[in-house]
Amino acid sequence: MTVLVRDLRSDDPADVTAFARVRHRALPFILWTPEAVVHRLVHTHPDARSRSLVAEEDGEVIGTAQIGLVHDSPEPGQAFLNVYVDPERVRRGAGGLLVRTAEEYLTGEGATKLYSWVLDGPAHLAFAERHGYARRRAAHFLRLDLANAALPPLGSPPPGVELRTAADFAADPRPLFELDAETVADEPGDVDIEFTDYGAWLAETWRHPLLDRGLTTVVVVDGRPAAFSVAYTGGTRYSTAMTGTVRARRGRGLAKLAKTASLHRARAAGYTEALTGNDTDNGPMLAINRWLGYEICATEVRHVRELG
Repeated sequence: MTVLVRDLRSDDPADVTAFARVRHRALPFILWTPEAVVHRLVHTHPDARSRSLVAEEDGEVIGTAQIGLVHDSPEPGQAFLNVYVDPERVRRGAGGLLVRTAEEYLTGEGATKLYSWVLDGPAHLAFAERHGYARRRAAHFLRLDLANAALPPLGSPPPGVELRTAADFAADPRPLFELDAETVADEPGDVDIEFTDYGAWLAETWRHPLLDRGLTTVVVVDGRPAAFSVAYTGGTRYSTAMTGTVRARRGRGLAKLAKTASLHRARAAGYTEALTGNDTDNGPMLAINRWLGYEICATEVRHVRELG
C-alpha cells in the first residue's frame, strides 16, 4: 500500500466529498460539507497562504490537513496545521506524511511557531509528542439533543433590548462585523486575533454557505448590536460558532438571551441536534451551555511546536 500527499482538488466534487467525509468521521462534532470545505479553501485571505491537503492510499482519501499562516494576528510567524485521519485508516503513515508536508510548506512561508489541535486520546497525544509538539490549553466539544431537550423558557427582553436576526442586517452587515471583531479579540486562546479587514470578513464569514442568518440571533440594545449567537446549519444539525457580548454590556445575561432564543427558533425549524465548542478557560460560556443542557462529548488539546 502506497500513501501519498497532494493538494485537495477543489474543482473535483468527488475529491471534495471525500475530504468532507474523512473530516466527519474524525470529527463528527463539527459540520462538514463539501460546500464549506471549498468555501474555506477559496475564500480564506490570500495572506494566510492557506492549503488543504489529502493523504491518499491507492486512490482512496484517508487523511486530511488544513494549513496556513495566522495572517490576522499582530504577531508574525504563527501558523496552524490541523491533521485528521479516518479513524479506520490509522497507522498507515498518512498522519506523519501530512505533518511533514505541512511543516515543510509553512516553514518556507516564514512560520516559526506551529499550532495544532489534537483529540484528547492516548494515541493522538502520543502522535503529537513524537512529532515535537507540546501541550497547551484544551477545548470541549458539546452536544445537545435539541429534539428532546427541556430548553429554559424564553422570557421577554428587558426594556430597551430587542431580539433580531442577522438577516435583518443583510443590507449593511458592518455592525455585525464590528461586534464580531470585539468579541473574538477577547476569546481565550494562544493567538491574538484582530479582525480589521471588512472585505475579508464578508467573504469568509458573512457569505459562508452554512451560515444561517435567520437563526443567528442578535441582541440590540438602544439601537446597537450588543450580543449575538452565530448559527450554522446543515441537514438536521445546528451549530453555534461564536456567542459573545461587547465589553460595555457584559454581565447582563445578553449572550444567554441570544443563544436561548436561537435554540428555540432552531428547534421550531426542525433541527434535532445542537453542537458547539468552548475553550476550557471560558467559564462564563461553559456555564451558559450547561444551563442550556449541553453535555461534553469530546475534548481537543492545543499543541505548539516552536521552530529554530
